[in-house]
Amino acid sequence: MIRIVTDSAADLTAEQLSVPGIFVVPLSVTFADGTTQLDDGTMTKDEFFVRLAEDSKLPRTSQPSPASFMQVYEDAAAAGDEVLVITIGQKLSGTYQCAHLAAADVGLQVHIVDSEAASQAEALLVREAVRLRDEEGLTAEEIAAVLEQFKKRVRIVAVVDSLKHLQKGGRLPAAVAIVGGALGIKPVLALKDGEIKLVDKGRGRPGALVAMFKQLDALGGIDPRYGYTLLYSDNKQLIAPVHHYMHQNLQLTGGRVAQLGPTIGTHVGPGVVGVVFVAKE
Repeated sequence: MIRIVTDSAADLTAEQLSVPGIFVVPLSVTFADGTTQLDDGTMTKDEFFVRLAEDSKLPRTSQPSPASFMQVYEDAAAAGDEVLVITIGQKLSGTYQCAHLAAADVGLQVHIVDSEAASQAEALLVREAVRLRDEEGLTAEEIAAVLEQFKKRVRIVAVVDSLKHLQKGGRLPAAVAIVGGALGIKPVLALKDGEIKLVDKGRGRPGALVAMFKQLDALGGIDPRYGYTLLYSDNKQLIAPVHHYMHQNLQLTGGRVAQLGPTIGTHVGPGVVGVVFVAKE
């Protein structure tokens, strides 16, 4: 069997976690009072966002230790399984390097893919890996090669309330945060080449949503074969106008809904709504 290993930054849903052969290595979050919480579901996502709002100081996220990956690798080796690893983008976290260090220490051939993404964009690669394993019967090496090309079409775009969390966490330059954080302006962000970029902005949430909808086309348009996922941080009701746009304007039905977890939520904060999709070829 091929074990598909990812990290908690992928924000896998309960449905995704129930798929056989998926293993998650957790990152961790350290709060202002010094307490550290593994991003392993022990603290619910809603509980995390309540804590985020209450704390005056931004939590600190930490990558997994190589030992966390080593345990997964050793278990796979003992079972004679292949290992495919899909990590959060290495420009966002040191998790990718940890996965490599652990593989070198164990002496096991592990196929590691830098998703160049996070949250459900990373999870989308996991979902495609499962399909290639279970439906196409590909080897771990073959799946990794396909994902290296597939990830170039994966998009994530979102409206955020503020850029202060990204700036404080060092994920966005101060100058960009100032431009995107003017009074009454809501920033629109996208992941490009593994980095968070300010791609547009709008006046108030309605204006920002219009700007985000324009980005769906600017980023290549949605390939309906892969569906789409609507993201939110602390307020699920914020996805309603996005859901309406998908149905009424783009004639896209269905769509998944997923909540951001602590690892990504720390850096983007409350009031986030976004879309993850695969761009047309």
